[in-house]
Amino acid sequence: MKKVVLVTGAAGFIGSHLAERLLDLGNRVIGLDNFDDFYSPATKWHNIHALREKRAFELQQGDIRDIALLADIFSRNKIDIVVHLAGRPGVRPSLEQPLLYQEINVGGTINLLEASRTYGVKQFLFASSSSVYGLNSQTPFSEEAKVDYPISPYAASKAAAELFCRTYSYLYDLPTVVLRLFTVYGPRQRPEMAIYHFTKMIEQGQEVTLFGGDTTSRDFTYIDDIVAGFEAVLTLRDKGFDVFNLGAGKSVDLKYVISLIEVSIGKKATIREVGPQPGDVPTTLADISKARSTFGYQPKVDIAEGIPRFVRWYSENGR
Repeated sequence: MKKVVLVTGAAGFIGSHLAERLLDLGNRVIGLDNFDDFYSPATKWHNIHALREKRAFELQQGDIRDIALLADIFSRNKIDIVVHLAGRPGVRPSLEQPLLYQEINVGGTINLLEASRTYGVKQFLFASSSSVYGLNSQTPFSEEAKVDYPISPYAASKAAAELFCRTYSYLYDLPTVVLRLFTVYGPRQRPEMAIYHFTKMIEQGQEVTLFGGDTTSRDFTYIDDIVAGFEAVLTLRDKGFDVFNLGAGKSVDLKYVISLIEVSIGKKATIREVGPQPGDVPTTLADISKARSTFGYQPKVDIAEGIPRFVRWYSENGR
């Protein structure tokens, strides 16, 4: 049955891919995005160029902090599902603007939860982050682990937003799922993220700065696997509150990632190793057993396959 889905952050990296998939499944999608300047708004407009030609897609340009705008969107549309992807990203920038991260990532989430409660939304999905696990020494990270020790304002804002999701689900019977995403990459990735940045530096013959050196590893997850995870969650029974990790279930060090990019581009990287940056965690690794057993989540794109895919896209579009 066709549903009306509000996707916040629809012009972004993950949002544009997910909106496309939801439309392919026959849903009506309302995409909300403020096209801020964290990175080029022109890039975001390009992300949704094809979406805007589809009759079942409606673009709303605006901010999740705008309560009046949200009231207008929800009152005019009988929204079945909210997929909340919008937010201020980035660990390091959050150290410079913690109040802004609180305002957008926490306050904006509360605005959407309140609108969802008021207008009878049937399911609320919140895109959280692996950063909420902080300096957790037990890997892989399990959803049962404590997340009360974030080490950046960005991570703290995501953890706080999760708590509000849990609270609204409990108080108002709003079926809510929190998805903790692990280092998503692929076509349309934000330019400041590691794989895009490394690719650009190597392709242009510039020096690659490697923070943390051999001590840093990440659970890189290809965008198609993340979208498949969201799609599977939407098939769950509309009930209660839950949290799931979406990752590849493998952690790889950044030097290995750089070596894959070198091979794909056909150029050697010049690497400068420096110490870790404040707010960065040394390792991320998702325990995906809960997602696998609950809704059959099974990532399919290994990093050795995903990097060449990304480099091909970069060669055709990313420059």
